[in-house]
Amino acid sequence: MQNPVAWFEIYVQDMPRAKAFYEAVLGVALERLEAPDTSEMWAFPMQQDGSGAAGALVKMEGMPSGGNSTLVYFSCGDCAVEAGRVAGQGGKVIRDKFAIGPYGFIALVVDTEGNMIGLHSRQ
Repeated sequence: MQNPVAWFEIYVQDMPRAKAFYEAVLGVALERLEAPDTSEMWAFPMQQDGSGAAGALVKMEGMPSGGNSTLVYFSCGDCAVEAGRVAGQGGKVIRDKFAIGPYGFIALVVDTEGNMIGLHSRQ
């Protein structure tokens, strides 16, 4: 079975401080991503067909750091399909499928334990 984790986000309040921390601790250079909204995103190194999930530091209004500030995205064929299953399984849809520019689409949901997760699809 292929690892279903596709993307993660670590929400931060002070991007320069957080970026410096991760670059220093992990010995990597983060790359700025174009964000389709008011957020600021810096991606961890990504490898095409490489091991591990890709992800980024994100500064976004209304998304505090700490607590549940790391958001795991699961790959889907069409994230609207999986989001449509959430309520029937005891979860809650926070935001229905929406476009994230050239990166595809996402939906945000809360599981039965109160954890927010993301669903991602290219279409």
